[in-house]
Amino acid sequence: MSHLLTSHNRNRKLDTLVENRTTYNSDFAELNIYETYKYAEKVALQFDYPIIASMLTGKKVMHLDGLPSFDFYPGESVVMPSNKEMIIDFPEAKMKNPTQCLALGIDNTKINEVVDKFNDTIAIENENNNWNLNNNSNHLTHNSDVNQLVKRLIYTFTNNNTSKDLLLDLMIQELIVRLLQTKAKSILLDDTENVFTDTRIGMVIKYIKENLTNKDISVDLLAEKACMSSSHFHKKFKNTIGISPIDFLNSEKIKFAKKLMQKTNDLRISEIAFKSGFNNTSYFNRQFKKLELMTPQQFKKSINF
Repeated sequence: MSHLLTSHNRNRKLDTLVENRTTYNSDFAELNIYETYKYAEKVALQFDYPIIASMLTGKKVMHLDGLPSFDFYPGESVVMPSNKEMIIDFPEAKMKNPTQCLALGIDNTKINEVVDKFNDTIAIENENNNWNLNNNSNHLTHNSDVNQLVKRLIYTFTNNNTSKDLLLDLMIQELIVRLLQTKAKSILLDDTENVFTDTRIGMVIKYIKENLTNKDISVDLLAEKACMSSSHFHKKFKNTIGISPIDFLNSEKIKFAKKLMQKTNDLRISEIAFKSGFNNTSYFNRQFKKLELMTPQQFKKSINF
């Protein structure tokens, strides 16, 4: 994303080498770009409004309440509620290779406005009808829709345009909707047992997680488990989780494949694909690259045994 920061890099002032902050404002949002130029650890950051934090360059290690510590790379985002502290390490930051991250704060009135519109116009499970960005931290990895929006927001915030505020308003609304759709997915992935435990969609999620290596799972089978027609099930699943049943199933299988690769270096890619519930190695390779932005072979090489 470095090319998107050309205007920013030309005009920003460097006051500190750790989390140097530059702020850009619009009517309903505030964009903060943070840059760190030396090794640092246990740096605390907190906002009094909900934010989405996205990595631009370099690497951080994030320590968030309610989530295991994780490496934070470009292409990833974290949704943070208001007044929740982030503790951050910068293991690789250098003068010639700074760590850059953005924190986009969104006005609560804008969130509420979009939430009301979202709930009024989209059919969502009744028990999943109270959307809110103030409950949990959500680590989003390689969400292409969010990533593309973040890129457009950076460019629009940091460059002058006669329609700047209007464009930003439209993009902020779209981003909120994308986050609302993703939030349900994130909660379900983190805690299947405690969310939707009594709903048919929750039952299907549980079935998928317990039968990942079953190569015969199809939308028709999942619809049958949910006691719905295939078309109705597909629509309800996507409205509830934010992605299609097949995309969710594939993402779970890819997670399983990554764990296999991290445990052993002896398996061939075709064996990993088969053990992860894929019948076709080419399809496995395509799905892996789509979700991880690298091939299975590249991921395998990146693991230090």
